[in-house]
Amino acid sequence: MPQPILVSVEAGVQIITLNRPERLNAFNLEMHGLLREALARAEDDDAIRAVLLTGAGRGFCAGQDLSERDMSGDAAFDLSVTIGTHYNPLVRHMRALPKPIVCAVNGVAAGAGANVALACDLVLAARSASFIQAFARIGLVPDSGGTWVLPRLAGRARALGLALLGDKLGAEDAASWGLIWKVVDDDKLIAEAGALARGLAAGPTRAYGLIKRALDASATNSLDAQLDLERDLQREAGFTADYREGVAAFVQKRKAQFKGK
Repeated sequence: MPQPILVSVEAGVQIITLNRPERLNAFNLEMHGLLREALARAEDDDAIRAVLLTGAGRGFCAGQDLSERDMSGDAAFDLSVTIGTHYNPLVRHMRALPKPIVCAVNGVAAGAGANVALACDLVLAARSASFIQAFARIGLVPDSGGTWVLPRLAGRARALGLALLGDKLGAEDAASWGLIWKVVDDDKLIAEAGALARGLAAGPTRAYGLIKRALDASATNSLDAQLDLERDLQREAGFTADYREGVAAFVQKRKAQFKGK
């Protein structure tokens, strides 16, 4: 049987491809386990300096594979177990990963699939791609960080519209609403996302991780707390070899050769 997750490393980029195209790459237990392994490797392996996440086939990810759940009886299904065991740790790991994650959304991203995509750092979407908060259609609440990220990126009114109505949001609107970084022609998506990831992999990796920490903390910090955090993170960045190389390259009017250290 084909592996539900494909992982490779090229030019400092770990490429993770969701690989259940016959199910629109819907999440199952095996996929969650392999994703955890891939992200753990990305965090621990100094040779990996950026991650590119995409999906095989005609869609990015349709969310949870509902065929895994037996709803034939009358017993209640405790969804907090699945969320607490799999989805929440996945999103937390992605946000805390001290390396940038690029997401290439190739087709539909629905439910948890949409919110996992939005948990990435830079999201590129094919022009034909779409995002759907499908939860209310089956009587559920957006999860995988959806209720946190949507109002922060798009505002409360649009977040409520997406969550309550479950309407399809096209890639162009997702970009204009500030949900994603960029829309790309379908036939150029993977090439452009790969080039973006490779550029990040050649950059100051430690600084990128600190930038992620600073921006995520700003959502709840006061100005005073954020200023103190900037001071502390800048101190940490100033001790890196990449900072010394960046300054030297600037003074010498040459391109910096960052090593991610």
